[in-house]
Amino acid sequence: MMTTDSQIEHSGNELHGRYAMALGEGYEAELTYVWRGEVMVINHTGVPKAFEGQGIALKLVKRVIEDARSGGFLIEPQCPYVALQFRRHPDWNDLQA
Repeated sequence: MMTTDSQIEHSGNELHGRYAMALGEGYEAELTYVWRGEVMVINHTGVPKAFEGQGIALKLVKRVIEDARSGGFLIEPQCPYVALQFRRHPDWNDLQA
C-alpha cells in the first residue's frame, strides 16, 4: 500500500503537465493541468478506486499549492475535487485565479 513518504513527480512544459504519485502494483494517482498565460488550470485529478479515501488526491493538490507559492503563479480549479479543496482551505484564496 501507500507510504507517507510517497514521491510526487512533476512533468510538464509551457502548455500542460501532470503531477503523479506511484502507488505500487502498477497503479498511480495523477493531477493534470494546462497553462493559460500565468494561470495553471487544473482539469483533472484521478486516484484508482482501490486507493480512494486515503488522502492521496489531497497530497497532489497540496504539492501544487506549494509549487504555486514558490513559483508565483495562480490556479484555476476546473476539476470539481480541486474546487472543493479550495473551498475547504480559505488560506489558499490568494492563489485562486
